[in-house]
Amino acid sequence: MRKLRTVEMARLSVSEFKEAEKMPLVVVLDDVRSMYNVGSVFRTGDAFRIEAVCLCGISATPPSTEIHKTALGAEDSVEWRYCPSAAEAVAALRAEGCEVLAVEQAEGSTKLHRFRPERGRRYAVVLGNEVKGVHQEVVDLCDGCLEIPQFGTKHSMNVSVTAGIIIHHFAESLLLGE
Repeated sequence: MRKLRTVEMARLSVSEFKEAEKMPLVVVLDDVRSMYNVGSVFRTGDAFRIEAVCLCGISATPPSTEIHKTALGAEDSVEWRYCPSAAEAVAALRAEGCEVLAVEQAEGSTKLHRFRPERGRRYAVVLGNEVKGVHQEVVDLCDGCLEIPQFGTKHSMNVSVTAGIIIHHFAESLLLGE
């Protein structure tokens, strides 16, 4: 088995990416303080061709050297917008017809493996601050909560790791048809 060289992978150019059909998923970052986490979300979003990233509150926005360090240019391909608060972003996305789900440990949350996104629907997922998670007032505005089952001693995962798991889960149903 031989690893492929980058030139053999036939990746899209930034302009081709912008024109390509997107997975109907917006990732909302609610006060994510690490610019490296923000950049990582952009890079994962590019890999799965998500619709957009919505940066809220204290979440940093491009251009930024720190974001670029982990995004590696994905901040140029993935559409993004800034909202002063995640609550405003959630209200706007719901008004646009998105089903908005917080990724949080909450009463009545749906375990991720039990949730199957439906083709033909638009979704948004809200990921929270590295310490406090998704603000309660934002959880209250969402259509529901998704929870990633965890089996160790810690009660949370890094937000960029969480984004990767969540985005991949959506891709399994919406892009890969599994």
